[in-house]
Amino acid sequence: VQLQASGGGSVQTGDSLRLSCVVSGRTYSDPALGWFRHTPGKEREFVAAIVWRGGSTEYIDSVKGRFTISRDNAKNTVYLQMNSLKSEDTAIYYCALDRVAWGSLRESSEYDYWGQGTQVTVSS
Repeated sequence: VQLQASGGGSVQTGDSLRLSCVVSGRTYSDPALGWFRHTPGKEREFVAAIVWRGGSTEYIDSVKGRFTISRDNAKNTVYLQMNSLKSEDTAIYYCALDRVAWGSLRESSEYDYWGQGTQVTVSS
């Protein structure tokens, strides 16, 4: 399984970005896709997740109402639409795949495959 993340960039406070994560290789019947972010000096942080089959979603409180996770089954792609970006959203964003969406989607240890990061920088 391979995950290819893209869409990061440098923007200003209040701007928007859309991250994409293309999943290729073996497929699973009930996976979940998550987005995590990491800033140097801090622990990796859960951002959002979506269960592929049912479409249910979870978000960390700090992004609720600003970020939206979605999927495109035909393209095997998960998106993270990020609006009203803040400086504290600056981080490297990673997408990850959980083969079976049974455990806590907020725990990075649940995820089996990770993509490379994409840098998001928000400046004021």
